[in-house]
Amino acid sequence: MTFKQTVALATLGGIFSIPASVIAQPFTLAGQVSQAEHDRAEREQTEKDHRSHTGAKVVGGTAAGGAVVGALAGGGKGALIGGAAGAGAGAIANKVRKDKSVKKREQRESEYRHQRNDEPRQR
Repeated sequence: MTFKQTVALATLGGIFSIPASVIAQPFTLAGQVSQAEHDRAEREQTEKDHRSHTGAKVVGGTAAGGAVVGALAGGGKGALIGGAAGAGAGAIANKVRKDKSVKKREQRESEYRHQRNDEPRQR
């Protein structure tokens, strides 16, 4: 196996291991929010992502990276396969990034709401 093929396999292995590491993260039920709050946080995050084209940047960047690695490992056919694999990994990474951002928005809103409820009301 040549050096280029070894590097390509190591890179693709790293890309495909991202979903497994996400699944292994612990999930907690503490701090749940209502469906309306979740929908609002998701809507706000989607609007922000659309304004800055975040999803396209993530998927396009990983597809380009996969194509470069594939081209180094296997020429034109490798570039095609690497680009497809990179785009798939980018779509997964973008979904994970968006879900984390929505959760962070929910937590910030929840902390703000609790902070407002703890303050004495002025009359």
